[in-house]
Amino acid sequence: MKFKFMRLLGVLFAFALVATACGGSDDESGTVTVKAGEEIQIRSLNAITGEVAFLGLPNQRGVEQAIADFGDIHGFSVSMGTGLDDLCSADGGQAAAQTIVADEDVIGVIGTSCSGAATAASPLISEAGMVMISPSNTSPALTSDLAGTAGKDYNPGYYRTAHNDLFQGAAMAKFVYEELGISEAAAIHDGDSYTQGLAQAFADAYENLGGTMTGFTGVNKEDTDMVPVLTEIAAGSPGAIFFPIFQPAGDFVADQAPGVSGLEGVMLLGADGLQVSSFMELPQADGMYLSGPDLRFGANTNQSTGVTADKFLADYKANNGNSPEASFWAHSYDATTILLEAIKAASKANGGKLKIDRAGVREYLDNLSNYEGIIGTLSCDDFGDCGAQRITIIQNNSADYDGSMENVVFEYAP
Repeated sequence: MKFKFMRLLGVLFAFALVATACGGSDDESGTVTVKAGEEIQIRSLNAITGEVAFLGLPNQRGVEQAIADFGDIHGFSVSMGTGLDDLCSADGGQAAAQTIVADEDVIGVIGTSCSGAATAASPLISEAGMVMISPSNTSPALTSDLAGTAGKDYNPGYYRTAHNDLFQGAAMAKFVYEELGISEAAAIHDGDSYTQGLAQAFADAYENLGGTMTGFTGVNKEDTDMVPVLTEIAAGSPGAIFFPIFQPAGDFVADQAPGVSGLEGVMLLGADGLQVSSFMELPQADGMYLSGPDLRFGANTNQSTGVTADKFLADYKANNGNSPEASFWAHSYDATTILLEAIKAASKANGGKLKIDRAGVREYLDNLSNYEGIIGTLSCDDFGDCGAQRITIIQNNSADYDGSMENVVFEYAP
Protein backbone atom coordinates (compact mmCIF):
# COMPACT_ATOMS: atom_id res chain seq x y z
CA MET A 1 0.00 0.00 0.00
CA LYS A 2 1.18 3.50 -0.82
CA PHE A 3 1.07 4.76 2.76
CA LYS A 4 2.79 1.69 4.18
CA PHE A 5 5.62 2.39 1.73
CA MET A 6 5.75 6.04 2.79
CA ARG A 7 5.91 4.99 6.43
CA LEU A 8 8.78 2.59 5.65
CA LEU A 9 10.70 5.40 3.96
CA GLY A 10 10.14 7.53 7.06
CA VAL A 11 11.45 4.74 9.27
CA LEU A 12 14.58 4.32 7.16
CA PHE A 13 15.17 8.05 7.17
CA ALA A 14 14.84 8.16 10.94
CA PHE A 15 17.38 5.38 11.35
CA ALA A 16 19.80 7.20 9.12
CA LEU A 17 19.47 10.25 11.35
CA VAL A 18 20.04 8.17 14.44
CA ALA A 19 23.15 6.60 13.00
CA THR A 20 24.64 9.86 11.74
CA ALA A 21 23.44 12.39 14.30
CA CYS A 22 22.53 10.76 17.58
CA GLY A 23 25.21 8.13 17.83
CA GLY A 24 22.92 6.17 20.11
CA SER A 25 22.67 2.92 18.20
CA ASP A 26 25.29 0.20 17.98
CA ASP A 27 25.34 0.14 14.21
CA GLU A 28 23.73 1.62 11.16
CA SER A 29 20.65 -0.57 11.47
CA GLY A 30 19.60 1.21 14.68
CA THR A 31 20.20 -1.58 17.17
CA VAL A 32 20.30 -0.72 20.88
CA THR A 33 22.22 -3.00 23.23
CA VAL A 34 21.21 -3.51 26.85
CA LYS A 35 24.11 -4.94 28.82
CA ALA A 36 23.84 -7.45 31.65
CA GLY A 37 22.62 -5.72 34.80
CA GLU A 38 21.11 -2.80 32.87
CA GLU A 39 17.43 -2.11 32.19
CA ILE A 40 15.41 -1.57 29.03
CA GLN A 41 14.58 2.11 28.85
CA ILE A 42 11.20 3.61 27.95
CA ARG A 43 9.78 6.96 29.03
CA SER A 44 6.49 8.44 30.20
CA LEU A 45 5.79 11.94 28.86
CA ASN A 46 2.56 13.33 30.27
CA ALA A 47 1.15 16.47 31.90
CA ILE A 48 2.02 15.81 35.54
CA THR A 49 2.22 19.31 37.04
CA GLY A 50 0.13 22.47 36.86
CA GLU A 51 -3.57 22.95 36.29
CA VAL A 52 -3.99 19.89 34.04
CA ALA A 53 -1.95 17.40 36.06
CA PHE A 54 -5.16 15.45 36.66
CA LEU A 55 -4.97 14.47 32.98
CA GLY A 56 -1.42 13.19 32.95
CA LEU A 57 -0.92 11.60 36.35
CA PRO A 58 -3.37 8.72 35.69
CA ASN A 59 -1.56 8.13 32.39
CA GLN A 60 1.85 7.95 34.06
CA ARG A 61 0.53 5.66 36.77
CA GLY A 62 -0.94 3.46 34.04
CA VAL A 63 2.55 3.13 32.57
CA GLU A 64 3.98 2.19 35.95
CA GLN A 65 1.33 -0.48 36.55
CA ALA A 66 1.74 -1.96 33.07
CA ILE A 67 5.51 -2.28 33.48
CA ALA A 68 5.04 -4.03 36.83
CA ASP A 69 2.37 -6.38 35.49
CA PHE A 70 4.20 -7.20 32.24
CA GLY A 71 7.43 -8.23 33.92
CA ASP A 72 10.83 -8.83 32.37
CA ILE A 73 11.57 -9.06 28.66
CA HIS A 74 13.96 -11.92 27.85
CA GLY A 75 15.28 -11.70 31.42
CA PHE A 76 15.76 -7.91 31.40
CA SER A 77 13.68 -5.55 33.52
CA VAL A 78 12.08 -2.40 32.12
CA SER A 79 12.44 1.13 33.49
CA MET A 80 10.51 4.26 32.58
CA GLY A 81 13.04 6.42 34.44
CA THR A 82 11.74 9.66 35.90
CA GLY A 83 8.35 10.73 34.59
CA LEU A 84 8.68 13.68 32.22
CA ASP A 85 6.23 16.58 31.97
CA ASP A 86 4.70 17.75 28.67
CA LEU A 87 3.04 20.73 30.45
CA CYS A 88 0.13 20.24 28.02
CA SER A 89 1.90 22.66 25.66
CA ALA A 90 4.07 22.70 22.56
CA ASP A 91 6.98 24.21 24.48
CA GLY A 92 6.71 21.58 27.19
CA GLY A 93 6.48 18.75 24.68
CA GLN A 94 9.48 19.97 22.73
CA ALA A 95 11.69 20.47 25.79
CA ALA A 96 10.89 17.04 27.20
CA ALA A 97 11.38 15.37 23.81
CA GLN A 98 14.81 16.96 23.52
CA THR A 99 15.73 15.40 26.85
CA ILE A 100 14.45 12.01 25.69
CA VAL A 101 16.24 11.88 22.34
CA ALA A 102 19.51 12.89 24.01
CA ASP A 103 19.43 9.51 25.78
CA GLU A 104 20.54 6.98 23.18
CA ASP A 105 19.21 4.05 25.23
CA VAL A 106 15.51 5.01 25.11
CA ILE A 107 13.39 2.81 22.82
CA GLY A 108 9.97 4.39 23.06
CA VAL A 109 7.73 6.90 24.80
CA ILE A 110 4.22 6.69 26.23
CA GLY A 111 2.71 10.16 25.78
CA THR A 112 1.93 12.88 25.38
CA SER A 113 -1.20 13.71 27.37
CA CYS A 114 -2.14 16.67 25.18
CA SER A 115 -2.25 16.93 21.40
CA GLY A 116 -0.64 20.36 21.48
CA ALA A 117 2.42 18.90 23.19
CA ALA A 118 2.59 16.06 20.67
CA THR A 119 2.81 18.40 17.69
CA ALA A 120 6.21 19.53 18.97
CA ALA A 121 7.42 16.27 20.53
CA SER A 122 6.50 13.85 17.77
CA PRO A 123 8.90 15.17 15.08
CA LEU A 124 11.88 14.85 17.43
CA ILE A 125 10.92 11.35 18.60
CA SER A 126 10.36 10.28 14.99
CA GLU A 127 13.68 11.63 13.73
CA ALA A 128 15.51 9.84 16.54
CA GLY A 129 14.14 6.49 15.36
CA MET A 130 12.10 6.01 18.54
CA VAL A 131 8.36 5.41 18.79
CA MET A 132 5.73 7.37 20.68
CA ILE A 133 2.36 5.92 21.67
CA SER A 134 -0.15 8.36 23.11
CA PRO A 135 -2.97 7.29 25.41
CA SER A 136 -4.89 10.56 25.11
CA ASN A 137 -3.94 12.61 22.03
CA THR A 138 -7.05 12.83 19.86
CA SER A 139 -6.34 15.54 17.27
CA PRO A 140 -6.90 14.29 13.70
CA ALA A 141 -3.85 16.34 12.63
CA LEU A 142 -1.57 13.86 14.40
CA THR A 143 -2.73 10.87 12.36
CA SER A 144 -5.10 11.29 9.42
CA ASP A 145 -8.44 12.42 8.07
CA LEU A 146 -9.56 8.76 8.09
CA ALA A 147 -9.82 8.94 4.30
CA GLY A 148 -6.21 8.17 3.43
CA THR A 149 -4.60 11.58 3.88
CA ALA A 150 -1.98 12.13 6.55
CA GLY A 151 -2.60 14.91 9.05
CA LYS A 152 -0.34 17.94 8.93
CA ASP A 153 1.35 16.88 12.18
CA TYR A 154 1.75 13.17 11.38
CA ASN A 155 5.22 11.65 11.79
CA PRO A 156 6.35 8.03 11.28
CA GLY A 157 6.68 6.20 14.57
CA TYR A 158 3.68 7.97 16.11
CA TYR A 159 0.79 5.82 17.36
CA ARG A 160 -2.10 6.24 19.76
CA THR A 161 -4.60 4.13 21.65
CA ALA A 162 -6.92 7.14 22.05
CA HIS A 163 -9.66 7.76 19.51
CA ASN A 164 -9.49 10.13 16.54
CA ASP A 165 -11.58 13.22 17.27
CA LEU A 166 -13.31 13.00 13.90
CA PHE A 167 -15.33 10.28 15.64
CA GLN A 168 -15.91 12.32 18.80
CA GLY A 169 -17.02 15.36 16.79
CA ALA A 170 -19.41 13.21 14.79
CA ALA A 171 -20.80 11.64 17.96
CA MET A 172 -21.56 14.97 19.63
CA ALA A 173 -23.02 16.41 16.41
CA LYS A 174 -25.36 13.44 16.02
CA PHE A 175 -26.41 13.65 19.66
CA VAL A 176 -27.17 17.37 19.52
CA TYR A 177 -28.96 17.35 16.18
CA GLU A 178 -30.84 14.04 16.31
CA GLU A 179 -31.26 13.25 20.02
CA LEU A 180 -31.66 16.73 21.51
CA GLY A 181 -33.35 18.11 18.40
CA ILE A 182 -31.27 21.29 18.43
CA SER A 183 -30.74 22.71 14.94
CA GLU A 184 -28.53 25.72 15.77
CA ALA A 185 -25.30 25.52 17.78
CA ALA A 186 -22.04 27.33 18.45
CA ALA A 187 -18.55 26.11 19.36
CA ILE A 188 -15.68 27.54 21.42
CA HIS A 189 -12.04 26.43 21.28
CA ASP A 190 -8.78 27.80 22.74
CA GLY A 191 -6.53 27.51 19.69
CA ASP A 192 -4.96 24.24 20.84
CA SER A 193 -4.57 21.42 18.31
CA TYR A 194 -6.99 19.31 20.33
CA THR A 195 -9.66 21.90 21.10
CA GLN A 196 -9.75 23.55 17.70
CA GLY A 197 -9.61 20.22 15.88
CA LEU A 198 -12.49 18.77 17.90
CA ALA A 199 -14.58 21.93 17.63
CA GLN A 200 -14.09 21.88 13.86
CA ALA A 201 -14.92 18.16 13.65
CA PHE A 202 -18.16 18.87 15.50
CA ALA A 203 -19.01 21.85 13.29
CA ASP A 204 -18.39 19.93 10.06
CA ALA A 205 -20.41 16.90 11.17
CA TYR A 206 -23.22 19.08 12.54
CA GLU A 207 -23.61 21.01 9.29
CA ASN A 208 -23.50 17.76 7.30
CA LEU A 209 -26.48 16.57 9.31
CA GLY A 210 -28.39 19.75 8.50
CA GLY A 211 -27.59 21.86 11.55
CA THR A 212 -26.52 25.51 11.46
CA MET A 213 -23.40 26.78 13.20
CA THR A 214 -24.25 30.24 14.52
CA GLY A 215 -20.79 30.86 15.95
CA PHE A 216 -17.28 29.40 15.97
CA THR A 217 -14.79 31.32 18.05
CA GLY A 218 -11.80 31.03 20.33
CA VAL A 219 -10.74 32.09 23.81
CA ASN A 220 -7.31 32.19 25.41
CA LYS A 221 -6.42 29.47 27.88
CA GLU A 222 -5.68 32.09 30.52
CA ASP A 223 -8.93 34.07 30.03
CA THR A 224 -11.21 34.45 33.04
CA ASP A 225 -13.77 36.91 31.64
CA MET A 226 -15.75 34.99 29.02
CA VAL A 227 -18.64 37.47 28.81
CA PRO A 228 -17.41 39.25 25.64
CA VAL A 229 -17.08 35.98 23.71
CA LEU A 230 -20.35 34.65 25.11
CA THR A 231 -22.13 37.88 24.21
CA GLU A 232 -20.86 37.53 20.65
CA ILE A 233 -22.16 33.97 20.56
CA ALA A 234 -25.52 34.97 22.05
CA ALA A 235 -26.15 37.22 19.04
CA GLY A 236 -26.61 34.06 16.96
CA SER A 237 -29.19 32.58 19.37
CA PRO A 238 -27.75 29.04 19.48
CA GLY A 239 -29.59 26.28 21.29
CA ALA A 240 -26.32 24.65 22.37
CA ILE A 241 -22.69 25.60 22.93
CA PHE A 242 -19.97 22.96 22.53
CA PHE A 243 -16.74 23.98 24.27
CA PRO A 244 -14.18 21.12 24.17
CA ILE A 245 -11.60 23.03 26.21
CA PHE A 246 -9.68 22.48 29.44
CA GLN A 247 -9.81 23.86 32.93
CA PRO A 248 -9.71 26.53 34.15
CA ALA A 249 -11.16 28.23 31.04
CA GLY A 250 -13.96 25.67 30.88
CA ASP A 251 -14.97 26.52 34.46
CA PHE A 252 -15.52 30.16 33.52
CA VAL A 253 -17.51 29.39 30.37
CA ALA A 254 -19.86 27.09 32.28
CA ASP A 255 -20.21 29.59 35.12
CA GLN A 256 -20.77 32.73 33.06
CA ALA A 257 -22.85 31.50 30.09
CA PRO A 258 -26.23 31.31 31.91
CA GLY A 259 -25.87 34.95 32.99
CA VAL A 260 -25.44 36.31 29.49
CA SER A 261 -28.57 37.72 27.90
CA GLY A 262 -29.83 35.32 25.25
CA LEU A 263 -28.07 32.28 26.70
CA GLU A 264 -30.28 31.69 29.73
CA GLY A 265 -31.52 28.31 28.52
CA VAL A 266 -28.65 27.29 26.28
CA MET A 267 -27.48 23.67 26.45
CA LEU A 268 -23.83 23.41 27.55
CA LEU A 269 -21.68 20.63 26.11
CA GLY A 270 -18.10 19.59 26.86
CA ALA A 271 -15.68 16.85 25.84
CA ASP A 272 -13.06 14.57 27.38
CA GLY A 273 -10.81 17.49 28.34
CA LEU A 274 -13.47 18.38 30.92
CA GLN A 275 -14.50 14.81 31.71
CA VAL A 276 -12.55 15.00 34.96
CA SER A 277 -13.67 15.07 38.57
CA SER A 278 -12.38 18.58 39.30
CA PHE A 279 -14.69 20.01 36.64
CA MET A 280 -17.64 17.66 36.88
CA GLU A 281 -18.02 18.28 40.62
CA LEU A 282 -18.50 22.03 40.09
CA PRO A 283 -22.07 23.33 40.54
CA GLN A 284 -21.99 25.06 37.14
CA ALA A 285 -21.24 21.72 35.46
CA ASP A 286 -24.42 20.11 36.76
CA GLY A 287 -26.60 18.75 33.97
CA MET A 288 -23.99 19.23 31.27
CA TYR A 289 -23.42 16.64 28.55
CA LEU A 290 -19.83 15.48 28.08
CA SER A 291 -18.40 13.30 25.33
CA GLY A 292 -15.42 10.99 25.71
CA PRO A 293 -14.13 7.45 25.23
CA ASP A 294 -16.45 4.57 26.05
CA LEU A 295 -15.27 3.39 29.48
CA ARG A 296 -17.63 0.45 29.75
CA PHE A 297 -14.81 -2.08 29.61
CA GLY A 298 -16.68 -4.94 31.28
CA ALA A 299 -14.66 -8.14 31.25
CA ASN A 300 -12.13 -6.93 28.65
CA THR A 301 -8.72 -8.36 29.51
CA ASN A 302 -5.27 -7.20 28.48
CA GLN A 303 -3.85 -10.19 26.65
CA SER A 304 -0.26 -9.56 27.79
CA THR A 305 -0.94 -9.34 31.52
CA GLY A 306 -4.38 -10.85 32.10
CA VAL A 307 -5.48 -7.64 33.84
CA THR A 308 -9.08 -6.40 33.63
CA ALA A 309 -10.36 -2.90 34.29
CA ASP A 310 -11.58 -3.92 37.74
CA LYS A 311 -8.17 -5.37 38.64
CA PHE A 312 -6.40 -2.28 37.32
CA LEU A 313 -8.64 0.08 39.29
CA ALA A 314 -8.23 -1.91 42.49
CA ASP A 315 -4.45 -1.84 42.11
CA TYR A 316 -4.49 1.85 41.19
CA LYS A 317 -6.41 2.77 44.32
CA ALA A 318 -4.18 0.59 46.48
CA ASN A 319 -1.06 2.19 45.02
CA ASN A 320 -2.23 5.81 44.93
CA GLY A 321 -4.99 6.17 47.49
CA ASN A 322 -7.60 7.33 45.00
CA SER A 323 -9.26 6.42 41.71
CA PRO A 324 -8.10 7.94 38.40
CA GLU A 325 -9.32 11.52 37.98
CA ALA A 326 -9.49 11.40 34.17
CA SER A 327 -10.59 9.00 31.47
CA PHE A 328 -7.52 7.61 29.69
CA TRP A 329 -5.92 5.38 32.33
CA ALA A 330 -6.75 2.14 30.49
CA HIS A 331 -5.54 3.61 27.21
CA SER A 332 -2.20 4.29 28.90
CA TYR A 333 -1.99 0.76 30.26
CA ASP A 334 -2.68 -0.79 26.85
CA ALA A 335 -0.29 1.64 25.12
CA THR A 336 2.47 0.48 27.43
CA THR A 337 1.85 -3.22 26.94
CA ILE A 338 1.85 -2.96 23.14
CA LEU A 339 5.15 -1.07 23.35
CA LEU A 340 6.58 -3.79 25.58
CA GLU A 341 5.31 -6.49 23.22
CA ALA A 342 6.95 -4.64 20.32
CA ILE A 343 10.26 -4.51 22.20
CA LYS A 344 9.95 -8.20 23.04
CA ALA A 345 9.30 -9.10 19.40
CA ALA A 346 12.17 -6.93 18.14
CA SER A 347 14.84 -8.08 20.60
CA LYS A 348 17.07 -11.04 21.19
CA ALA A 349 19.23 -12.04 24.15
CA ASN A 350 22.74 -13.19 23.26
CA GLY A 351 25.83 -13.55 25.39
CA GLY A 352 24.25 -11.88 28.39
CA LYS A 353 23.20 -8.84 26.35
CA LEU A 354 19.87 -7.87 24.80
CA LYS A 355 19.85 -6.48 21.26
CA ILE A 356 16.79 -4.38 20.39
CA ASP A 357 16.11 -3.51 16.76
CA ARG A 358 14.41 -0.12 16.47
CA ALA A 359 13.09 -0.99 13.00
CA GLY A 360 11.52 -4.12 14.42
CA VAL A 361 9.72 -2.14 17.13
CA ARG A 362 8.07 0.07 14.50
CA GLU A 363 7.36 -2.91 12.27
CA TYR A 364 5.52 -4.67 15.09
CA LEU A 365 3.37 -1.62 15.80
CA ASP A 366 2.75 -0.89 12.12
CA ASN A 367 1.31 -4.38 11.79
CA LEU A 368 -0.50 -4.61 15.12
CA SER A 369 -3.84 -6.32 14.55
CA ASN A 370 -6.52 -7.69 16.86
CA TYR A 371 -4.58 -7.14 20.05
CA GLU A 372 -6.92 -7.50 23.00
CA GLY A 373 -6.58 -4.76 25.58
CA ILE A 374 -8.61 -3.39 28.44
CA ILE A 375 -10.10 -0.77 26.11
CA GLY A 376 -11.01 -3.38 23.47
CA THR A 377 -9.46 -4.68 20.28
CA LEU A 378 -6.48 -2.69 19.00
CA SER A 379 -5.37 -2.61 15.36
CA CYS A 380 -3.12 0.10 13.94
CA ASP A 381 -3.93 1.75 10.62
CA ASP A 382 -1.42 3.33 8.22
CA PHE A 383 -1.14 6.51 10.30
CA GLY A 384 -0.99 5.17 13.84
CA ASP A 385 -4.64 5.16 14.86
CA CYS A 386 -4.76 1.97 16.90
CA GLY A 387 -7.49 2.48 19.47
CA ALA A 388 -11.07 1.48 20.00
CA GLN A 389 -13.06 4.33 18.44
CA ARG A 390 -16.25 4.03 20.48
CA ILE A 391 -17.56 7.29 21.97
CA THR A 392 -20.14 7.83 24.68
CA ILE A 393 -21.91 10.92 25.96
CA ILE A 394 -22.73 11.16 29.64
CA GLN A 395 -24.97 13.58 31.53
CA ASN A 396 -23.30 15.02 34.59
CA ASN A 397 -24.60 15.11 38.14
CA SER A 398 -22.14 17.34 39.97
CA ALA A 399 -22.89 15.60 43.27
CA ASP A 400 -21.89 12.16 41.96
CA TYR A 401 -18.78 11.98 39.76
CA ASP A 402 -18.57 8.17 39.66
CA GLY A 403 -22.27 7.86 38.92
CA SER A 404 -22.02 10.48 36.19
CA MET A 405 -19.24 8.58 34.46
CA GLU A 406 -21.61 5.63 34.24
CA ASN A 407 -24.63 7.73 33.21
CA VAL A 408 -24.34 7.08 29.46
CA VAL A 409 -27.14 8.74 27.49
CA PHE A 410 -25.76 8.22 23.97
CA GLU A 411 -23.24 5.92 22.33
CA TYR A 412 -21.49 6.10 18.98
CA ALA A 413 -19.68 3.11 17.48
CA PRO A 414 -18.40 3.76 13.92
